[in-house]
Amino acid sequence: MRVFGLISLALVTLVVVLNACTPQRTALQQVMTQGELHVLTRNAGTTYYEGPQGPAGLEFELVQRFADYLGVKLKISVPDSLNDIIQQVKNGDAHLAAAGLTVTEAREKLVRFTPPYQNITQQVIYNARQEKPKSINELNGLLEVLAQSSHVENLQKLQLDNHKLAWTETTDADSTELLSLVAEGLIDYTIADSNEVAYNRRYYPKLKVAFDLTEPQALAWAFPKTADDSLYNEAVKFFDELKTSGELERMLKSYYQHVSNYDYMGTHSYLAQINRRLPAYRPIFEEAAEQYNLDWRLLAALSYQESHWRPHAVSHTGVRGMMMLTQATADHLGIEERTDPKQSIMGGAMYLRKLIDKVPEHIPEPDRTWIAVAAYNVGFGHVNDARLIAETRGDDPNSWVDIKATLPLLSKSKWYKQTKHGYARGWEPVRYVENIRSYYDILLWQLEKEQPHLREIRPILAFSSNAL
Repeated sequence: MRVFGLISLALVTLVVVLNACTPQRTALQQVMTQGELHVLTRNAGTTYYEGPQGPAGLEFELVQRFADYLGVKLKISVPDSLNDIIQQVKNGDAHLAAAGLTVTEAREKLVRFTPPYQNITQQVIYNARQEKPKSINELNGLLEVLAQSSHVENLQKLQLDNHKLAWTETTDADSTELLSLVAEGLIDYTIADSNEVAYNRRYYPKLKVAFDLTEPQALAWAFPKTADDSLYNEAVKFFDELKTSGELERMLKSYYQHVSNYDYMGTHSYLAQINRRLPAYRPIFEEAAEQYNLDWRLLAALSYQESHWRPHAVSHTGVRGMMMLTQATADHLGIEERTDPKQSIMGGAMYLRKLIDKVPEHIPEPDRTWIAVAAYNVGFGHVNDARLIAETRGDDPNSWVDIKATLPLLSKSKWYKQTKHGYARGWEPVRYVENIRSYYDILLWQLEKEQPHLREIRPILAFSSNAL
């Protein structure tokens, strides 16, 4: 027995020695061996969300490119709060965080930041119906900000020179929700990063910037603070290549440059294009509508919302043509050239008909059509989530009026965490449908002016004011 004991001890010693001699795998080697990059982020229009064509957002696109750069799969996790993101990175629970994080002194003590990929400023936001505040001193007690954010850290510094400065911190709303609360007049002021303000003001025209609260600040990815910088160095190289090639600048422009020029209503321009562009495409709209049992004026209104009737229109997400079809949708529909007006209009009509047919038949018109039009924009899954929320709230899941009240809830963490498809910019399909309804009504009005006999023809989508 003593001999066996000595042999066992020798084997254990040998294993320990071999392990000691075997070099530990670096963070980069671990990622490559596992074939997976684990990234923490947050749900927001500027970071990560599920769009109609799948995951989207600037941060998502960046980390997906980084995963492709490494030749591995991407795994996304969305912690409950900013503090959770920072702590989980600090503890090494993920490889990195890409969440639109501002580089601050307090955070630099906990995590290691890459060189910045974008600069923003913190801005004080108010409602246009209020008087514009001129300084931070006018906001005492009326300011609500996101807890654990860089905004709080900056306010704490300002408080050193202004002891009366006070604010409220919330954990029940994210930055986008706070902007919506200001727009709705439910809170007086908030602080938001300039990129999020620019992105969201399209949806909330009553939001105004009072003043910049900071000088430009850096946004960067966060890594654990360890002696192993192999993966971190790859991220630095990745961004260096993006910057050198000009690709990073192109990505930033694709997400933000179009924002300031986006026109939701543009009635004057729309009326001009009814006379200028529509006549060339009207026969195609009419042919497509007849083939797929649709109202050609609805198709025309949807197409104007999508492309302003420009055959070669291209969005920052890669959809293109008169009806802004994705490549995947075009392939599925058998459309070979998305920028060909007839192919695009026929494809868009076919796709809309498929969506309408997907809506339960017991839902009456025009609700059934508006539900399908919303799905054309945000995806059928998100619309179904909104219907389920409506039902949970005791509303009618078959009524567009009730669904359009619940769609914006998909951007609020309290609600989207309960859904199958998660976060969505739920206010966008609401505005999308309402814009199309307006374009549709204006087109009817314009056609009636030109051909008075059309007033006797009552399309199924025509509404009286009390039906809204």
